Amino acid sequence: MTGDQTCAEFLERIVCLLDNELDASEKEIVRAHLDECGPCLHSYDLQRTVKALVARSCIEHAPESLRQRVRVQIQQIQVTYTEG
Repeated sequence: MTGDQTCAEFLERIVCLLDNELDASEKEIVRAHLDECGPCLHSYDLQRTVKALVARSCIEHAPESLRQRVRVQIQQIQVTYTEG
């Protein structure tokens, strides 16, 4: 395997690590690679930051006025679709 293929494989595993989908031995393998590979560590840090930002923004609630406008638009689309 070339270095690029190895890193590409680890980039997929990084996502699984962030989602807590790896068993203990797999986590150790990925963490060992991250300790040795700067580009993969950078990717891990970036993906972790993005995941944290998305999680934080998912706890915010849309204003009620926006929710009402969306509901009205959905209803209009449904009416147009069923009439068309």
